[in-house]
Amino acid sequence: MSEMPETELPEHGNDPFRTRCAMLVSLLAMVLAIASLGGNNAAKETMVHNVLAANAFAFYQAKNIRQTDYKIAADDIQVQLAQDKLSPAAKVLLEKKLADYQKNIARYESEPETGDGKKELMAKAKEHEHERDIAMQQDPWFDYAEALLQIAIVLTSVAILTGVRTLFWVPSGLGFLGILSTINGFLLLI
Repeated sequence: MSEMPETELPEHGNDPFRTRCAMLVSLLAMVLAIASLGGNNAAKETMVHNVLAANAFAFYQAKNIRQTDYKIAADDIQVQLAQDKLSPAAKVLLEKKLADYQKNIARYESEPETGDGKKELMAKAKEHEHERDIAMQQDPWFDYAEALLQIAIVLTSVAILTGVRTLFWVPSGLGFLGILSTINGFLLLI
């Protein structure tokens, strides 16, 4: 069995160009990890808040349907009371039932103690929509950052392999844009 000859890599010593490139790759890889984490979190936040908003709207609709049922029943009782053909006992019973229905109608409209009234549910749904919208604005910036940083890392590797020193500035610029995109993903400055 023949052995493969060992090839030695040329010694570059303490080449400042390669050191700068290595530092750039390290920095870009670190920011890429942060951008990836931010993008994943933004995507999760989008989904979570979208589901929570949908749930709050569905609960609102259920409350609205129940409230409408009570309103129809209350209207029916008012029509019966207006006919004046009821016995005093029936009239008292219907008036009590009407008061109970009106109490339920008001409770379905707003229930600050539990936060389950229509007013409170609508506010929750709007808040979840707002949080979802923020996450949706953040997500593309992280996508841009990831793409720019990955391209910059590849081009820096090409600069190291070819030794073309002017090629260092292209990935530096792309990396800078990737870093800005990552920062904007978190802060939404633009």
